[in-house]
Amino acid sequence: MRMSSPTRHSYVLAVAVALVGTVIGVTGQASAQQAPPPSAAAAGATLPFSSAEAESASTTGQKIGPDYTQGTLASEASGRQAVRLTGGQSVEFTLDRAANAVNVAYSVPDGQSGSLAVYVNGTKLDASLAVTSKYSYVDTPWIAGARSHHLFDNARLLLGRDAQAGDKVKLEAASTEVTVDVADFEQVDAPAAEPSGAVSVVDKGADATGQQDSTQAFRDAITEARAVGGTVWIPAGDFKLDSELSGVENVTIQGAGSWHSVVHASRFINQSSSAGKVALKDFAVIGEVTERVDSNPDNFVNGSLGPDSRVSGMWLQHLKVGLWLTGNNDNLVVENNRILDTTADGLNLNGTAHGVQVRNNFLRNQGDDSLAMWSLNAADTGSTFANNTISQPNLANGIAIYGGSDITVKDNLISDTNALGSGIAISNQKFADPFFPLGGTITVSGNTLVRTGAVNPNWGHPMGALRVDAYDSAIEANVNITDTTIKDSPYSAYEFVSGGGTGQAVKNVTVDGSAVDGVGTVVVQAETPGAVKMSGVTATEVGAAGVYNCSYPEGSGTFTLTDGGGNSGWDTTWDDCSAWPQPGGGE
Repeated sequence: MRMSSPTRHSYVLAVAVALVGTVIGVTGQASAQQAPPPSAAAAGATLPFSSAEAESASTTGQKIGPDYTQGTLASEASGRQAVRLTGGQSVEFTLDRAANAVNVAYSVPDGQSGSLAVYVNGTKLDASLAVTSKYSYVDTPWIAGARSHHLFDNARLLLGRDAQAGDKVKLEAASTEVTVDVADFEQVDAPAAEPSGAVSVVDKGADATGQQDSTQAFRDAITEARAVGGTVWIPAGDFKLDSELSGVENVTIQGAGSWHSVVHASRFINQSSSAGKVALKDFAVIGEVTERVDSNPDNFVNGSLGPDSRVSGMWLQHLKVGLWLTGNNDNLVVENNRILDTTADGLNLNGTAHGVQVRNNFLRNQGDDSLAMWSLNAADTGSTFANNTISQPNLANGIAIYGGSDITVKDNLISDTNALGSGIAISNQKFADPFFPLGGTITVSGNTLVRTGAVNPNWGHPMGALRVDAYDSAIEANVNITDTTIKDSPYSAYEFVSGGGTGQAVKNVTVDGSAVDGVGTVVVQAETPGAVKMSGVTATEVGAAGVYNCSYPEGSGTFTLTDGGGNSGWDTTWDDCSAWPQPGGGE
């Protein structure tokens, strides 16, 4: 999903030009600090790899950033910084753990491809990392405010040897300029053994070299296995599917590990209904999606897996959406997956989702919301996004809840949102009808937001790290936000708004317990009628003032901020509703 809006205050346009072109340099801001690696964070997923930022490594290249300007390489990078390498230049990482594999987030100039040579302790490996712009530089002109985005991509390599903590891994550019952002180092297990009684796709004629289409072999294996509630086995190898699968129910599809069993397909499962009891586990699906076409089902799962299904241990990359879930997906569990480089959402519960648990996943470089619940056609209810690590959604929000009842968002780590989104959005933006607005209790607890929020070019002003948005209708649900950490927000920490510009009220919101460490503008950005009670919110390194409280449209009503006690560090108010505060305190 993405944000759009009619033009708001007339004075905003001139301010927007200044903001969009600004490189943030606020004292205590993200520009001087690095987020801890996701695996070390209190919130977020427990991950099998350790991430190392290129700008913190030894390099002969040029460090770029920090930058928060929409459409720049540094603004889409982890930590808003990266390292640019030209031919012969390198970046060298010192390992903090044993590893035999690396995944690198990188960018090359539009239209170019090349490679990164890889050295371990000074010895050049025979294999290199292929780099390409093929999956980058996405344009979505139908999305208001979008520019060319999705500037980074990911490439992975098994090193062919075991490196130890303290060893050095160097990446060296050949003739192509390569910007290196972050490297994930991992100790990958050997391929798993085939389960007893499984139906191997190879026995049904699948080509493990990836040269021939194996779609029919996969279909035949599924037909045989589902008759007995059995397992389809994908051994180590590369398999090409030229067509999608359907009729997937009462079956497990299992691989030898996501680094070993690789399916090359831009559409894996496409079905509107299923009897359920599907398990998808331990393989990779890597597509060839190079642009976003919303009418195409270019997704790992498009539609329904049916009740009581599970997706785990997957590596999903170069797809439009990881999982676009419609129909019956009751009690679905999505856990321990990696979703990288999607041109749209990472996962979207697109209505009728009941009791879904999305937990302990890693998502990087989404071209829309990384995780979303959208209550179209029916309400999502009783579902949870928990302990996920999300990095660099480059067009919309880290996590977005659009309508639905009794939803929980807890213990997630979200960093480096860009352009049209916040770290977390709790919203009544409907996009289409029939839409089911927020209801019951929305619980937002224990989340950590690092460098989240951005200037919305449609609104012409900043979006907060955490946004509660009565976009198309008033917030009537109870929204309880507790124990939130907001660090180095480029603009505001909490935003209460009616993004449609109609002055719908934000009501029934409480914020209890929050550590705000570094905001470019204000702690509270209130722009619409309503009320919030805030308790135990402590702030340091506040750029302009504690509170901006200027409802829009003018005269639409007042926003009441109730001090519940225990607040500190943000007791000043921005006193000029004719101008937005800019990072660092200016107008």
